Amino acid sequence: MMILLLWLIAAYGMTQIIVYGSIFQGLRTSVEKMGNSRIPVLGPLFNFIHGIISCMMCCSTWVGFFMGAFVYSIWGNEMGLSTVPAIFFDGMLASGGVWAINTIVEHFES
Repeated sequence: MMILLLWLIAAYGMTQIIVYGSIFQGLRTSVEKMGNSRIPVLGPLFNFIHGIISCMMCCSTWVGFFMGAFVYSIWGNEMGLSTVPAIFFDGMLASGGVWAINTIVEHFES
């Protein structure tokens, strides 16, 4: 249970930094400008990427995929799933967990 809690807090922290952190502000602005460009293939791609890095739920899904593949897989190590399904469910777990934590934090901020 403690591993799950720490994993979700790490996913929340990483997502929070990517979506709201000043260290990534330049990257978010650049990706948004490229998304607004009229380059046929790159415009929609950068629009998609900007959507991911500006949304807590979207970004946390990809953070969960990353953490499941490279850091620690909750579903793989704790539940015994094989690699690909475990990484997928790690992304879903991160999305739901980060959304719940973010909802609680936003409630206390208002």
